[in-house]
Amino acid sequence: MKDIDMLNVGMVGHIDHGKTTLLSRITGKFADTHSEELKRGITIKLGYADTILEKAGKKRYVSFVDCPGHEMLMATMLSGAALIDAAILLVAANEGIKPQTKEHLIALKAKGVNKILIIQNKIDLVTAQEARKNYEDIKAFTKSTIAEDAPIIPVSAQQEINIDKIKDWLLSLDIPKRDCDTEPEFLIARSFDINKPGTKIEKMHGGVLAGILKKGKLKVGDEIEIKPGITEKHANKIEYHSLKTRIKSIYRGTHEIKEAGPGGSLAFETELDNILTKTDSLSGNLASIPGSLPEITETLKIKYKLFTDLVGEEESTKIENLKHTELIMLSINTTTTVGKITKLKNDEVEFSLRIPIVPIKGDSVGLARNIHGHWRLIGYGQIQ
Repeated sequence: MKDIDMLNVGMVGHIDHGKTTLLSRITGKFADTHSEELKRGITIKLGYADTILEKAGKKRYVSFVDCPGHEMLMATMLSGAALIDAAILLVAANEGIKPQTKEHLIALKAKGVNKILIIQNKIDLVTAQEARKNYEDIKAFTKSTIAEDAPIIPVSAQQEINIDKIKDWLLSLDIPKRDCDTEPEFLIARSFDINKPGTKIEKMHGGVLAGILKKGKLKVGDEIEIKPGITEKHANKIEYHSLKTRIKSIYRGTHEIKEAGPGGSLAFETELDNILTKTDSLSGNLASIPGSLPEITETLKIKYKLFTDLVGEEESTKIENLKHTELIMLSINTTTTVGKITKLKNDEVEFSLRIPIVPIKGDSVGLARNIHGHWRLIGYGQIQ
């Protein structure tokens, strides 16, 4: 796994437009369970699948983050977008542009993802004339967006048509410059207890953390601190306590490695008690070496920009300005919280947070408003 390019790619698009099937064609394995079989009998259900692509002497390790397409899971999609370098946007030729297709595109904009490939999927289900019309609809849809110049590849995932063209695109991308020299910043997307019932104590594994190392390096034996950590309730007041542990082993897909740098999905086995990591209880946390992360905060100040129109519904409507005391859902890295607006001035807004976060200056924030019972993406910003 040394000296190999690492690329994180998001699979986005409306539900049932073929993401799972396409992912299986690219990686060679079905990923609807999103499981990676790790050595020593470890099975970790991840939100991504991995593969190594090779062609003409070029070799690249690609981690796919499979982002949910259902409207109710946009917060999860935003979390996925925080982990990726590029995105593949699926549009089914027999169904066309859907409200969630539009919402996913602006979610990518909110998270600063601008390397996009558009897959015109299910071309085997339409006539040549219908495929051409759908292609023109996609071009019109992406005009004046971050995907205006994105290539469009007609594909049948079921019939395995043009899968090689997708792989060529993945191999052609420039790898973003990775920051390996500053303090590590690990975004925890999932956490698990990987022990099967009845496992003997001497054979039990520690809690597992899965996600993306955004910057820096971590190696086996390193002590790490996890924030915000765990909660304790005292006299109706919730307190957060960071966790400290050591890394026992590191996996990138099925490969066990001793040291990890940025890029590619990772799983760390730690010395944590599995009670602390089971059922994603630590997802949304950040990990680094002790003392390097900022203190958690229950207030947040960001510079923001609202989109012009609300998407995600059948008819677009104008987005109203933010209002004092309004509740807004904030998506930051792999976590979400709700903030009450306490101050508004020009393009800056301050929030009082229901769930505290670890504020990393410059990190992107997705803003969503509750409209008709659903959280709808309305803009984005940066932590100040």
